[in-house]
Amino acid sequence: MNRLANIILIAVVALTAAAAGYLVNQGQNSSGATAARQLLALTLPDPKGSAQSLQQWQGKLLVVNFWATWCPPCREEMPGFSRLQSKFAGHGVQFVGIGIDSADKIQKFSVQTPVSYPLLVGSPGLMEIIGQLGNNAGGLPYTVILGRDGSLQKTRLGAWQESDLEKVLGDMVR
Repeated sequence: MNRLANIILIAVVALTAAAAGYLVNQGQNSSGATAARQLLALTLPDPKGSAQSLQQWQGKLLVVNFWATWCPPCREEMPGFSRLQSKFAGHGVQFVGIGIDSADKIQKFSVQTPVSYPLLVGSPGLMEIIGQLGNNAGGLPYTVILGRDGSLQKTRLGAWQESDLEKVLGDMVR
């Protein structure tokens, strides 16, 4: 009887732990889904002040990179993003850079270091959405990939190696 009771107890504990893990994961997925919808609902200015809605890229595989002009790893990965934008544009991939910086600094940067994708001006208030998208540390660069349906597909804190992101995007467009 003791052995049977122990087996039942272990099974109940394992099932309870599995159910709790599932529910926690569902909560995180739900939070990420909500944050992805909030991100797509944003309208942000470009460096010249023109309002740009992220919904204009709905239906595309959207690579959103949060960056800042003062962030060396952010600036280092941008030429690779430009090359990947050009390479994957025909496959319905769109890169967008959201600078957590002033419009003046982003404008100056974009003149000195042109990129082949849109740059938008974000505010420090976006850090709440970035946190809900999985960046609890609030670090930059932070990249989010949204599926064609707007679902959160992948996130990364820190700079991407161009070859690594190329493989990820290649797998996603197949």
